[in-house]
Amino acid sequence: MSQETNEPRSASGAASPAVPATEPDATATASATADAPAPEAQEIVFDRVVKNYPGADTPAVDELSLTVPAGEICVLLGPSGSGKTTALMMVNRLTEPTRGDIRIGGRSIRDMDPIELRRSIGYVIQQVGLFPHLSIADNVATVPKVLGWDRGRTKRRVAELLDLVGLPVAEYGKRYPAQLSGGQQQRVGIARALAADPPVMLMDEPFGALDPITRERVQDEFLALHERIRKTVIFVSHDIDEAVKMGDRIAVLRQGGRLAQYDTPHTLLKEPADAFVARFVGADRGLKRLTLIRLADLELAAPDGAAQDAAADEAARLPSLPRDASLRSALSLMIAEGTDALRVTGPEGQVVGTATLDAVRKAGAA
Repeated sequence: MSQETNEPRSASGAASPAVPATEPDATATASATADAPAPEAQEIVFDRVVKNYPGADTPAVDELSLTVPAGEICVLLGPSGSGKTTALMMVNRLTEPTRGDIRIGGRSIRDMDPIELRRSIGYVIQQVGLFPHLSIADNVATVPKVLGWDRGRTKRRVAELLDLVGLPVAEYGKRYPAQLSGGQQQRVGIARALAADPPVMLMDEPFGALDPITRERVQDEFLALHERIRKTVIFVSHDIDEAVKMGDRIAVLRQGGRLAQYDTPHTLLKEPADAFVARFVGADRGLKRLTLIRLADLELAAPDGAAQDAAADEAARLPSLPRDASLRSALSLMIAEGTDALRVTGPEGQVVGTATLDAVRKAGAA
C-alpha cells in the first residue's frame, strides 16, 4: 500500500512549555509587539526514522516513513509497545531519533534549536498539565509571554482563543484549573497549545481521560475548530473509533514500531493491508465505515406528483435524523425503531427526503 499517495477524505492540556534560560532581549520583545500573520500549516515527513533505547532488544520505532500533508490530521494508531508516543515525541525532539530524519516544512528538525522547535509546536497531552497556581488566562498566555509578546497582543490572543474554545475570558479568565470540569480543562489545554499560533500540533491521547459523553463533545469541538484554523496535527490514539472520527489519515503501527498501513480511514476499513490490520480495526469495520458517510451523501427518496399526500402521511410516522447524521446512526435508529426507512431533515428542521435501509446498505458497500 502506498504510503504517500493516498487521497484524503473531505481531516488536553499542553505539556509545560520550555522556559528560556534568560529573559527575551529587547529586540525580540520589540519584534513581538505587532500582531504577526498566522503561519501556514506545514507538511511533516518521517524519513526512515529509527529509535533505539539503550538495553532494548528491538527498536521502539523501526524505519518509519510517512508524509503528513499540511493541514491534515494524522492519527498514529496501534497497540501498546508500537511506538506511537515515541514517534510523536521525536517530532519536537523530546526524544531524539537514533537514525533517519524528520522534516517540518522541508526543514530537518536536526537543524533546529530544540527549545525554539518546541516553542513553535503546540503540544497537548492526556494529563492536561495546566499550572494549578495560574489563572486560566495566565495558563493560555504562558508561551506568548515566553516568546516576549507585549501585554496587549497577549491579552488579545488569550481572549480570542478562550472564546474560540467556548470559555469566554470575562467568565473564565480569572478562574483556576481546579474550578473547571475535566472537559473545560482539556479545552484550556488546547487553547494554550494554540496560543503562539503554531503550524503544527502534537496530541498524545488528549481525550483519553474524559468520560465518553464529554470525550465525544470535545472531539466534535476540536474538529470544528480545526476546520476554522487548519493545523497539521499528529494525534496518538489506541482507539480505532476515535482514529476513524478524527483522522484524515491513519498510520497503523505494529509491535516494534513498524508501519503496517498508512491510509485514509475509508481505505483502511475497506482494504486492510494484512491480517494484523484487519484484526486491529475489528470485524465490524463495515459498520465503522458507515460513520464516514452522511445522510446528505445519499440520493434521498422524495415523494412527488399524485402520490405525495399518501407518501407524506406514511413518512410522518417514520423516525427522523438531520442530514449531517452518519449512516451508522441512521442504521442504528432504523433497527431500534423496527423500520426500514427514516425521514431526513434539513438545517431548519424541514423534511428533505427519505433514506431507506437499502440505500444505506448500498452506500456502505460502495
